[in-house]
Amino acid sequence: CRKSKGKPNGKKPAPEEKKLYLEPEYTKSRITDFEFKELVMLPREIDLNEWLASNTTTFFHHINLQYSTISEFCTGESCQTMAVCNTQYYWYDERGKKIKCTAPQYVDFVMSSVQKLVTDEDVFPTKYGKEFPNSFESLVKKICKYLFHVLAHIYSSHFKETLALELHGHLNTLYTHFILFIREFNLVDPKETTIMEDLTEVLCSSSGSSSNGGGNGSSNSAGAQNHVKER
Repeated sequence: CRKSKGKPNGKKPAPEEKKLYLEPEYTKSRITDFEFKELVMLPREIDLNEWLASNTTTFFHHINLQYSTISEFCTGESCQTMAVCNTQYYWYDERGKKIKCTAPQYVDFVMSSVQKLVTDEDVFPTKYGKEFPNSFESLVKKICKYLFHVLAHIYSSHFKETLALELHGHLNTLYTHFILFIREFNLVDPKETTIMEDLTEVLCSSSGSSSNGGGNGSSNSAGAQNHVKER
């Protein structure tokens, strides 16, 4: 008799949980069929920092709004950690101290810190002649990384509620637009977004993401791991 392919203790590995957000009937749902690859490109005669600032601020408001629709379901009891699939995220304060927190606490930290930045005239200037700081691009990258965590958590932990509210089309559209934008300008390390690569491939394949937008499209998706990673 052939030996079953399982763990050394004879037990078969637990089957991977089915991801509802990857079901074709739901991934096809969008609020528009617009070609986002063209929408994220830097227009002629527009300053790069101005373009990054405008889009980053808009994404912040839309992602904050999207999260607010399911926030009553994201509680300290239902989401005791800020988890996305098999990865757990920690918040780091201004002194670099790692803080273990619930998902709603993490999202609150994200939204509060981003709100503080986008309304700071020294960071996101709105007055004519005001220069962007030298650290602007690095701050935008940091903001986008955190916003990605929030989007990924909505898909990973609250897609059922999003479906019940019939807002999955809005979520898919927002995710597609955001991913193509951060890829176009290399704003988030591909290793950071690999965790949702299966969703990205499905949603963005028809929007030009199969080409290496910005030169950092990740073609190799990391295999599923049985242990929880920390970030």
